[in-house]
Amino acid sequence: MSSREYKGKRIVIWPVNLDGKATRSMGRKIPKSKAVASPKIQEIIEAARLLGLNPEIEEKAYPRAWWVYTVRVVVDKLGSKRRTLLAIAEKIKELRLRKAGGAR
Repeated sequence: MSSREYKGKRIVIWPVNLDGKATRSMGRKIPKSKAVASPKIQEIIEAARLLGLNPEIEEKAYPRAWWVYTVRVVVDKLGSKRRTLLAIAEKIKELRLRKAGGAR
């Protein structure tokens, strides 16, 4: 399904959109202070599920690296795309803290 069919209802999230190690020109959409270091697809999916965003996985080529097929996640919107990305990044941070705390 193309991202145009989601307009207004759902958004496409590429892992680089949340990656604190990526630059804005590479595709990061949120401030570094709020971003997550190397987010995994499974973390994005788990965070989106916990937020009730109905995540779906799609295998597509990232537009800035069109020659490489990768995975993206499509989720319901929480207001704006930026707000949705910030909520998912915050949830991933919570999940990582919970896992790190539970490992002791």
